[in-house]
Amino acid sequence: MNPQQLAEAVRDAMFREDHASKGLGMEILAVGPGSSTLRMPVRQDMLNGFAICHGGLITTLADSAFAFACNAYNELTVASGITIDIVAPARLGDVLTAVAHEVSLAGRTGVYDVNVRNQRDELVAVFRGKSYRIKGKPVVPGLQANEE
Repeated sequence: MNPQQLAEAVRDAMFREDHASKGLGMEILAVGPGSSTLRMPVRQDMLNGFAICHGGLITTLADSAFAFACNAYNELTVASGITIDIVAPARLGDVLTAVAHEVSLAGRTGVYDVNVRNQRDELVAVFRGKSYRIKGKPVVPGLQANEE
């Protein structure tokens, strides 16, 4: 299988067991080697006491996009650190889209940036994740990409 097919197979296996992302209504719009795009609608049960989307849920959307991007190579990869800047509120009815892309991948560590925007293409949050690959541990055993 080619790297794109591998990323899609890993996405399917991960999402099948990802109860947190599914429970928040996330859907995966795209995935590729080192990249992903996820979408999440802002629901009533996601609002804090100020009637805006809880920052932790915006962070969760960005973190899920990060996870699908950095695991797309079928090497089990975990977060070793994240930062997030929430630059605008998200409100009831907004549809947030998180776009993740790989900035750097060297050895077992990587850096990924995720921008979260609303349906008006307004920037809501900027997330940076640092990843760490677990040596010799695939996400889906038996799958590998052919060299192109």
